[in-house]
Amino acid sequence: MHMTQRDGALDLLKWLALLSMVLDHLRYVGYSLDFLYVPGRLAFPWFCLAMAANLVRTRAAATDGQWRYLGWLMVFSVVSEIPYRVYIPDPDTLNVMPTLVLGLLVARGWQQLVLQSRLLAVAAVLLAVLFPERLMFGFFGVLLPLAMLLVIRRAWYFSLLPGVVCLAANQWAVLYDAAREGNSAAIFGIAACLIAPLLGVLFLRHAQSVRPPPMRRWAYALYPAHFLLLLLVREFVA
Repeated sequence: MHMTQRDGALDLLKWLALLSMVLDHLRYVGYSLDFLYVPGRLAFPWFCLAMAANLVRTRAAATDGQWRYLGWLMVFSVVSEIPYRVYIPDPDTLNVMPTLVLGLLVARGWQQLVLQSRLLAVAAVLLAVLFPERLMFGFFGVLLPLAMLLVIRRAWYFSLLPGVVCLAANQWAVLYDAAREGNSAAIFGIAACLIAPLLGVLFLRHAQSVRPPPMRRWAYALYPAHFLLLLLVREFVA
């Protein structure tokens, strides 16, 4: 959301999440870059943490602003689907935006004592339960923004709890089997999932003096745009 007073640490977290996402998707450019899976595990939990931080900061703000936030997420959920499917080979889920939309509804429903928000949260949970295989990060991915919201102002060690939710959202069984066979990307990927929320919370608390370029509404377009840019890179190196 656009704020009158910028939070430099929050903007930094968003930029780092974007960088992690781009690194993760570089694995599909055409080279053997499996090690980028590890920093890629930071992107989704950091976007969820940024969402939770926005909800905390705007709890007393006008409801219209929060509806605009939801509206932009929904618009770019649709806009991003084609470039996502063109770039990612044989995707078996929707792009990440629908997961964030449902996660936002769940977190807001917990935060706001309004019947409409509670009903939307229940509907979001039901969709996540009924169609987890269509959502990137599945049912637990929808719960991650709420998990972040519950611990964002608590002692640092509570941030390990959403780390467990993050790990569950990242196909825990597949990661565990690969790690047991000695796959280093899986081993470090598990570690990244577990510590990502804690690292993000530490950024928010101890990087207040940092002033990166602010991420405003134009940043939504970076999600579909980065797929198109990486597609050009893949065509160039092919």
